[in-house]
Amino acid sequence: MQFLKLIRCLLIVVFGLSLAEQSIAQQEAEAYSGVTESRLMFQENCAVCHGESLEGTGQGSPLRGSLIHGESIEAIVTSITNGYEVQGMPSWRDIFSPTEIRGLAMYLMETRNNVGYVTSNYDTDFTLPDEVFETSLHDFSLEIIAEDLDPLPFSIEPMPNGDILVTEKTKGVRIIRQDDGRSDLIQGTPTAYDDIYRLESRIDIERGMGWLFDIKLHPNYVENGWIYLYHSHRCTDCNEASRREERPVSMNRLVRGRLDGINWIDQEVIWRAPIEDYFFAGDVGAGGRITFDNRGHVYFSIGMKCGGQGGGIQNLATPCGKIHRVNYDGSIPEDNPYFGVENVYESIYTYGHRSPQGLEYDHNNGELWGSEHGPRGGDEINRLLPAENYGWPLYSTGLHYDGSRVNGLDLGIAFELSDITQPVVDMTPSPAVSSFIISQSEKFPNWKGDFIVGSLKSRSLFRIDIENNRFIETETLFEGIGRIRDVEMGLNGTIYLLFEHGEGGKIVSLVPNNQAGE
Repeated sequence: MQFLKLIRCLLIVVFGLSLAEQSIAQQEAEAYSGVTESRLMFQENCAVCHGESLEGTGQGSPLRGSLIHGESIEAIVTSITNGYEVQGMPSWRDIFSPTEIRGLAMYLMETRNNVGYVTSNYDTDFTLPDEVFETSLHDFSLEIIAEDLDPLPFSIEPMPNGDILVTEKTKGVRIIRQDDGRSDLIQGTPTAYDDIYRLESRIDIERGMGWLFDIKLHPNYVENGWIYLYHSHRCTDCNEASRREERPVSMNRLVRGRLDGINWIDQEVIWRAPIEDYFFAGDVGAGGRITFDNRGHVYFSIGMKCGGQGGGIQNLATPCGKIHRVNYDGSIPEDNPYFGVENVYESIYTYGHRSPQGLEYDHNNGELWGSEHGPRGGDEINRLLPAENYGWPLYSTGLHYDGSRVNGLDLGIAFELSDITQPVVDMTPSPAVSSFIISQSEKFPNWKGDFIVGSLKSRSLFRIDIENNRFIETETLFEGIGRIRDVEMGLNGTIYLLFEHGEGGKIVSLVPNNQAGE
């Protein structure tokens, strides 16, 4: 197995990169090799009894549906480790290591939940089903609002007049007109860089830096015209790390500006890190979401973009792995948890985040919520409280991609599990949860207060019911259609989805069944 693993890593092909970048890409691919390892372990040792797709054979039972001995990862690990001799299931304790067994158990959970790592729907045809989706509280259909966007869009923002702003990560900001569907690229926004690459082992994840992220209207946009744009600010030969490696570095930056026709004007920098903290990490883990509360603050997320021990996420002197909060004009609120503290980022609101993907403020309850990617499993929805530690890279219910447990002690970082705030919703195996809204749509009244959550890897839309900060249930509204990068709600209650796809990004709306055909 180790020999096969080595061969697979050596066969990784990365085009157009420097030697330093190729080295980093190979290290990343090796980190993901446990996924392939688990699949091969199953095919070579288990499929003869349980079937290539867990459908079962004459020699063994199917692994779909209910499992007699439990469906959690711990129950599956126990079954593989100990076996059930009476039922003809051997023990694998002396054949596989504990890490390999845990990786195999995660593979079974992933396969049972139709969560794959091969193409994630980049290359297959995108077909929007012409049907009514029947769900427990509302039936709806899907309608295309705009298509032929860049394949890698990131965010949409409905405007009061019905137009829609779109950020395309490697292209720029686009405005789509409601009246005729015309699409114009806005001129003068921060530069977006398009030198992306993918690893052969993980073509579902693009790499690069210098991308555009979230875009949001100021809460008083009608009066002041401000639009907030979050992006990765990239530079070359600008700090010691960049000069040493002779390649670009980047860091998230928040700006705001106004529109004059299709021109971006009056830009102001609201927040940026010191240039010394810009680093090489690609924007795939940059976070990139922003949201506003009702008390004059803007929040923004930064993922694992720093170097150092554990990516610097547990270090309050770095901006990475944090949710930040500033006033609308970029000044630091005096009630921020680290206001006035020396040698830390005073903008930090929470920390311990791996790859934050969604960020929303619940105006009804006065609470901040976020979604984030775990590693292999361990996707989370968190209630974000000031100064709380959400655990990465100390602890996660997911596994590292090589199958090992997430344990900060392995990094030499001492911690107590009781000091880590646990997620309200744990999503294992990982659907690659993306953006979400807390619905207040009058078009879907029975969803009010529910989280409408998109996903990338599982290409599904979920409704998650959380009451009094406790998880109640998850309902899959649809599955397997396409990678949902963003979910937003217009002023009229229309719920929009932003799909990314190799054939071109698309904006789709949810149409309540009682409005279909009107």
